[in-house]
Amino acid sequence: MLTKTISANLTMMRKLCVVALGMFAFGYALVPMYKAICEMTGINILALGEREIPGSARLGRLKNSQVDTTRTITIEFDANSRGPWMFKPAQNSIQVHPGQMTTVMYEFQNTQNRTMSAQAIPSYAPRQAASHFNKLECFCFNQYTLAPGEKKQWPVVFVVDHKLSKDVTTITLSYTFFEVGSKLPPAPTASVFQANTKWSV
Repeated sequence: MLTKTISANLTMMRKLCVVALGMFAFGYALVPMYKAICEMTGINILALGEREIPGSARLGRLKNSQVDTTRTITIEFDANSRGPWMFKPAQNSIQVHPGQMTTVMYEFQNTQNRTMSAQAIPSYAPRQAASHFNKLECFCFNQYTLAPGEKKQWPVVFVVDHKLSKDVTTITLSYTFFEVGSKLPPAPTASVFQANTKWSV
């Protein structure tokens, strides 16, 4: 009887070890799975530009990259306010050269009479531009808590990779700003601002 009990305990221990290892492997695989899903759907913040945290080494590499002055790409900026607040880009569009570091500002104000926590999610059009739109600094990397009436200005620093297809002459960068923990859906919309003003950089 004792032998059977020991044997049963060992069998149970082996099963529990297998389950534990399986759970660990599944948890480890979640990050690459999530990245793959985000890239396939074109949603979210894990495009190539968001995979690396901005740092001096990354900045240095991009500063030293060659600027392709033979090509000009129009970058259009879109902002979607999925809630009672003000959110907009400082300008609707700019023109850049591939490899050129560019900074644009976005403006936000919490127009409510209560504190809120919120985050922005970017999307790109055309979709293939996402992997060539490298952000060095972006407010979409973090969540923010804003007091009632508080105003903020946030920069987006980016470089368009010179490997972007020459067929792409316009990229739309769209942000949807949503309240964290609210019932508002975070999915970005496809609306695009009309480019009323163009800036040459």
